[in-house]
Amino acid sequence: MMKKHTITILSLISVGSSTCLAAQPAAKRRHDIPVAVVHDKVRGGLLGEMLGDLNGLKHEMKYIDEPGNVVSYVPELPQGAWTDDDTDIEWIYVLEMQRSKQMMISPQRITELWKRHINRFIWCSHLYLRQLMDIGIEPPLTGHVAINPWADFNLSGQFISETWGMISPGMPRTAARLGLHYTHLSIEGEPSQSTQMFAAMISTAYLTSDIQEILDAGEAALDPKSEFHRIIRDVRRWHSENPGDWRATRKLIKYSHYGGEDQRDRNGVILNGAATIAALLYGNGDFVETVRNAFNFGWDCDNNAAMSGTILGVIKGHQWLMSQGWDIQDRFRNTSRDDMPMDETITHFGDRMVALTDQVIKEHGAMKMMVAGEPVYRLKAEQPANIERLPDLKHEQEVMRKHWKKEIEQSIAKGNPDGLARAAYLAICLDLAQDLRRSHPGQWARALAALQSRPKVMQVLFYESPIPAGEALRAKAVAAGLARPEQKIRLWME
Repeated sequence: MMKKHTITILSLISVGSSTCLAAQPAAKRRHDIPVAVVHDKVRGGLLGEMLGDLNGLKHEMKYIDEPGNVVSYVPELPQGAWTDDDTDIEWIYVLEMQRSKQMMISPQRITELWKRHINRFIWCSHLYLRQLMDIGIEPPLTGHVAINPWADFNLSGQFISETWGMISPGMPRTAARLGLHYTHLSIEGEPSQSTQMFAAMISTAYLTSDIQEILDAGEAALDPKSEFHRIIRDVRRWHSENPGDWRATRKLIKYSHYGGEDQRDRNGVILNGAATIAALLYGNGDFVETVRNAFNFGWDCDNNAAMSGTILGVIKGHQWLMSQGWDIQDRFRNTSRDDMPMDETITHFGDRMVALTDQVIKEHGAMKMMVAGEPVYRLKAEQPANIERLPDLKHEQEVMRKHWKKEIEQSIAKGNPDGLARAAYLAICLDLAQDLRRSHPGQWARALAALQSRPKVMQVLFYESPIPAGEALRAKAVAAGLARPEQKIRLWME
């Protein structure tokens, strides 16, 4: 069975988690799917994701107050695909999973992979957590809302969840567990509900082409108390009330979820998740129309087009996509990731995904058998279910504060330069700074100096964090004695 290294905050601090539900028994029914069909759908999902993502870049953040007006769309990759954060974060995990044969990479190894490979062309929560790694903060702390001010809304809960659904055919709970393991690096709360919903939907697309059934699976994967549970029901209702008027539904989404005041309204998982659900509904099972709708709903739409393109790509399969006559060159150019292959192709990327899919299927007890002379997977079907409930963030932060207090105090007292910056940052985030400043003024001053000497951490803290959480964290940092850096650095290019 799959080794369990799932990285949740409460498992890290050895506290019984009330946020994780026990896995429900799998349904007794099974699914027989030809091996060739599964592999074709894996490749179709990957290509659909790349088309939606890369064709959507020119529309990204273009349609905010009003929707887009993309009248026609022809999918194409005339120069091949290239690395973009919607696919290349997972690409790094895929290579490591293939090398190690481990589906759940440990937090320590994930940190090593990021330091080695992911240093440029990252934004928002990913940019923030990458700097935290350099002062010794590892997952899942990098994705806790008290530590990373992006974590409670960032879209990475959606756009780092496609792979896990693709390699878990007909296994929505497995897909959700895998997804949570990797997205908790950068998010928690409502974005983790998004992870579970979309991973379950992609997994279910192997078994049905009915968009309503796929959305049913997504809804079943959500905590009933989550905002996402309300969103998916709202968008489905708005679609049924306005089946021929996607603009009316877009207006309702904007009215309900768009404040227009901060980054969460553009890069947030709530608004963009609603838009993705709507694109699927109005696309009505048509790949081109679904992706075009994702463009027109707007906001951070390359990610929304990637997700909806993945789901339709799984439904249609690679062979169908390639039969449409679209100009797609078999290249996957590495333009952003250090010490990674420079000769990758879409086909080779797909080979890696197929290999992982075979491993997940095998680890979950599926049988590979011959039926009428054709190799077939006999899958043990899973019913979609919520794996992780919404956490009580206030309680969780209090537990963390009690857990880390002694270690932070010891790090500051020892004066180890490698640990001082980490201790100072955690103390500020967990509201321990003022007590330490009073009780250990000399040691605290040295800890602040160590943190101040880390310009990249200072940059994300003061210049690359959103309102209101970033403002609150900056206020605590200044009150603790930290000085704002004068110069802003373009970290995402470095």
